[in-house]
Formats: sequence, structure tokens, C-alpha cells
Amino acid sequence: MKKPIRKAVFPVAGLGTRFLPATKAMPKEMLTVVDRPVIQHVVDEARAAGIEHCVFVTGRNKGVIEDHFDSQFELERTLETRGKTRELEQLRRDLPGPGQTSFTRQQGPLGLGHAVWCARDIVGDEPFALLLPDMLHLGVRPCLAEMIEAYEAHATGGNMIAVYEVPADQTHQYGITGVGEAIGNGKVYPITQMIEKPAKGTAPSNLAISGRYILQPEIFDLLARQERGAGGEIQLTDAMITLSKSQPFFATRFDGDIYDCGSKLGFLAANAAYALSNPELGADYRRDLEALLAKR
Repeated sequence: MKKPIRKAVFPVAGLGTRFLPATKAMPKEMLTVVDRPVIQHVVDEARAAGIEHCVFVTGRNKGVIEDHFDSQFELERTLETRGKTRELEQLRRDLPGPGQTSFTRQQGPLGLGHAVWCARDIVGDEPFALLLPDMLHLGVRPCLAEMIEAYEAHATGGNMIAVYEVPADQTHQYGITGVGEAIGNGKVYPITQMIEKPAKGTAPSNLAISGRYILQPEIFDLLARQERGAGGEIQLTDAMITLSKSQPFFATRFDGDIYDCGSKLGFLAANAAYALSNPELGADYRRDLEALLAKR
């Protein structure tokens, strides 16, 4: 009997060099998309999917992330005194319960695979979700919720990777999966290949890895022995390829919109998309945006 997905890992130790000087003192994960930090949007997705325990792999100068997911007595008392009930209720809804967050350090920039390995003792011997905080998924349903539903529908469970369609002439910019025939609801595929940035014209499909994973705990032993790959870092993809020789991997296609907040253009697009979809701001923001574009 396969174990449920209770824990999620968030690698948040990156330096955010593409956003300097904004990220000189502020972690890139705390940059706001509309009125919520990027990391809060991703944690919201995990909690909406039923995740019970969030594991953050942090680095130096990331203490503000831990503070963000803690109670702020002075702020809450001030809001209560001033009668700002709505704001106070929002803070309390976002606050994880006692014991529902853990923080561990990645002492050096040794890659995504190493960051995942740093969470091994907290995750333990159970499958877990991995969410890359740079990638925001905006759709009818949370991406991770769809993945967990697909995971539970398969007797073998296995490993799941969220994918999305990208233009065929851009596949060389992404991690790409080769897949077999669709199964189940038509959005799940057995994975036959995983290739990081294939050469132009050689990609086995146009399904790119989107930064959401469900992985079995055996990945930790492989990461412990994994040799450094591209960029001198321990690559998660290399360990997944090894694991795929003994365990099945499935791709779950996400049909919503995905924004890479690790890039400036992706971050700006995310702000526009989330503002337009906000029921309180959307109409006014659209009007102002159209007026601004009319002047350019």
C-alpha cells in the first residue's frame, strides 16, 4: 500500500542574482506578486493540495522567510487594536499550524539535487512533493492537487513530474520529457526519457518540466552518491534518470499558465496575470493597464 503525500520540500537557498540589486538584502522568494510573496503563493498551492508539513531548505540571509511563516505578535495586536479584522483574519489563515513547518540549511550552492538531499532527515521514509518556488502555476485547479490525484489513482504510485506544453522551437531552453501514450484522464503519460535542454530539433516532445514533483524517498540515497553534473552541481535530473531504471515515472500535464519568477519578464508577467485574476483589483487594473499601453 502506497503512502500518502504529506510533506512538501521548498528549496529556497538560491542567491537570486538575476534580480540584483533588489535581492541584495531581500530573498528573491519574498518579492511580491501583487500582495503576496512568491513563496506564499507556492505554499498556498501546497496547502490547497492537502500538504501537512512544509520543509524549507534555506541558506544564509534567508531568515525573513522563516519570520514570514511565524506569528507577529506586535503586528497582530496592532491590527486588533485598530479594528482591522479583515487583515488580521488573513494573516491567521495564512499562518501554518504549530509543527507544520521545518527549516534546514544548505550551506553551499551545490545545486537543486543537493538542496533536496538536505531535507532527507525531515522527510524520512515516505514520498514527498517538491515545489520550485520560482515557478508559479495559475489554473482552474492547483497543479499539485492534480498531481496528487493522479498519484493516488495509480496502483503503483511511482514518481510524478508536472509538465506543460512549450513551443517546439523553444524546447532547447527547457528540461523535456519523452512520454508514451496518455492514460487515465488523458493528462497523465508514462515517462520514457528526461533530457535537460536538448539540442535544437532533437527533443522527444514539447512537454517541459514545470517545477512540480512527487518523488519516492529512494531518491535521497541516489542523491547521496550522485556525482556532480552540469555547472559542477548535483543535478536532480541525473538522480531521477537513475531512479527511473527501477521505478516508474509519470508526467502530469498542467493546462494552466506558468510564470517563471526567476526571470524579470516572467516575474512581471506573473504580477499582471495575478492582478487581472484578482476579483478586487482585476477590473481597475485592466483599465489602468490599457490606458498605459495606449500611451506607448
